[in-house]
Amino acid sequence: MLTETLFSLKDRVALITGGSRGIGRMIAQGYLEMGARVYISARKAEACFKTAEELSRYGTCIALPADVSTVAGAKALADAFGKLEPKLDILVNNAGAAWLAPFDDYSEKGWDKVMDLNLKTPFFLTQALIGKLRAAASPAQPAKVINVASVDGLFVNPQETYAYGASKAGLIMLTRRMALQLARDNVVVSGIAPGAFASEMNVAARDHGEEIAGNIPMKRIGHDEDMAGAAIYLASRAGDYVVGAVVTVDGGVTLVNTSASMAD
Repeated sequence: MLTETLFSLKDRVALITGGSRGIGRMIAQGYLEMGARVYISARKAEACFKTAEELSRYGTCIALPADVSTVAGAKALADAFGKLEPKLDILVNNAGAAWLAPFDDYSEKGWDKVMDLNLKTPFFLTQALIGKLRAAASPAQPAKVINVASVDGLFVNPQETYAYGASKAGLIMLTRRMALQLARDNVVVSGIAPGAFASEMNVAARDHGEEIAGNIPMKRIGHDEDMAGAAIYLASRAGDYVVGAVVTVDGGVTLVNTSASMAD
């Protein structure tokens, strides 16, 4: 039956950066529950191993700690993965950083940290793993690259997160460009733009969820299942024809902010 296979990830191998917490962990659990073998990577080794152990109740979850904020680090992760697997079906570029500071005080250090991890890393990690992705890809079952952007790349956040918004807007355009190039290799590139989900990075959604929910048309912040569902859709057969698109998962908040911007 089509309904039994459309969203299945059985026998597929996934690698998720920033997989020890937040959105990365939500996606990892969803993939495991749909039958994938999942590798999670994070800069902090202890947290990475702990999360992998916790998620192993849902399936095979393996920790590959790495600092992918540099090209050398991205290549090291690719090399470590390559020693364990001959192919890669799904790459989720989720690792990210934010930096909040007033315009007059915004530092080069903060700018470079955010731009490197949010924009440069997805490109160079995908480049480092392209051989494994091509090995998994076929016309009948494409390999997948999913870039986790943000609604901050779609509208202007009132907070002074200059590099974050710019990096996520850039990642959305990069997703389109990569998709056009890699489709010829049966590697489908797409993205997700999350709204408010409780995480260590999104402190406001974590600590002030009810207050933030009042500004969201759905009147709640995102649940783990909301993020997992979108990521499963894009990774599975159901998303094979979704090329270069970025799926907004935000309860409608982008519509509200876009309307407000147009009114102004």
